Amino acid sequence: MANNKVVKLSLYINYFVFAILLNSVGIVILKSQNVYGVDELQASTLELFKDMPIALVSFLIASFLPRIGYKRAMLAALGLVTFACIYMYYGNSFNSAKVLFACVGASFALIKVSVYSVIGLVTANEKEHNSLMSSIEGVFMFGIALAYFLFPAFNNEDIPGSWLRVYWLLAALSILSFLFLYYAKFDRDYEIPGANLKEDLMEMFKLFVKVLVLVFVFSAFLFVMIEQGIMTWLPTFNDRVLNLPENISIMMASILAIALGIGRLAAGQLVKKYSWITVLSACIIAAMAMFIFVLPKTVEASVGAINSISDIPLIAYAFPLVGLFIAPIYPLLNSVVLSALPQKLHSSMTGLIVIFSALGGSLGSRIIGYLFKTVGASSAFYYILIPLGILLACIYILKKLTIKAHVAT
Repeated sequence: MANNKVVKLSLYINYFVFAILLNSVGIVILKSQNVYGVDELQASTLELFKDMPIALVSFLIASFLPRIGYKRAMLAALGLVTFACIYMYYGNSFNSAKVLFACVGASFALIKVSVYSVIGLVTANEKEHNSLMSSIEGVFMFGIALAYFLFPAFNNEDIPGSWLRVYWLLAALSILSFLFLYYAKFDRDYEIPGANLKEDLMEMFKLFVKVLVLVFVFSAFLFVMIEQGIMTWLPTFNDRVLNLPENISIMMASILAIALGIGRLAAGQLVKKYSWITVLSACIIAAMAMFIFVLPKTVEASVGAINSISDIPLIAYAFPLVGLFIAPIYPLLNSVVLSALPQKLHSSMTGLIVIFSALGGSLGSRIIGYLFKTVGASSAFYYILIPLGILLACIYILKKLTIKAHVAT
């Protein structure tokens, strides 16, 4: 397949842009509390406005997206978020933020289904699929990390609306990504799932009868609930528990995103030498150890006057490093299940991945938001140990089911 490198680069750029937009929700949740005067539960609804359009659009279009065309879908997504960024700047309200994330969520559904489907077209085997999936997800996390520096760069706490200027930059990045994709040669032959739109949609529903798919979507749901719960509320954790200034609270949250990016890029190399089940088992156990041994020391840390990042005690840097260990879980789970299915079902399966990821992210943010309000910011993150333990059991069930799926094909 010619021109694979150009297509892969296009996937990286699009995913990077959406990483900044999509995962700025944690920052906007903090700003909404401080600028628009909403409480924790109200602020957490932004996650809902982001995730529900992702789930809805994925359900409606994923199965027949190959008929629309992956390139057209991604171009439409980039155009919509350009409009949303400009609208957020002029709207400057909590309701404008809801509209922004609804547009970003709907657009990301188109981007993610397209990217995941195209990965299967430009890779030759399971290990190559695992590696590219992990690498693209790693770049996604570095986009998130950049968001934690972009927003503070524009934010002046003495001028409430100053942070909104970042949306002009994000609109410009979306336009650049649009132009790069528009001029990229994207001639790809792929199989349509069914004979018509009705059959396309039925192919997605048929996936639900596969035990492999059921266990996988539950695992993906659990993981995104964990990751999004931590990522969304880490700026607030830094602000409330460590008593860091607002800008520093946001920038410190970038450590988690950077750790996730490094972890996913490292996983892309590790799976070339070790089995995915070995990598994931070690990562989940290490992540649980971080919650048991490192989080309590972070909560109990004595933090004095903070004027810059250099004033923060070292222990405050430790907990976000949990990202190194949870990072490989999501891309490897996705790659494992997609590799076990025929190429023509990848778009439908990706639709299910996006739907349950969105539901997991929304629920995770709501649960942590509820815990922040009821048990306190210093105790909320401990409850993540429960889904981590369940996830560890799920990956072994998934391993047995994928072996059966490969034997069957």
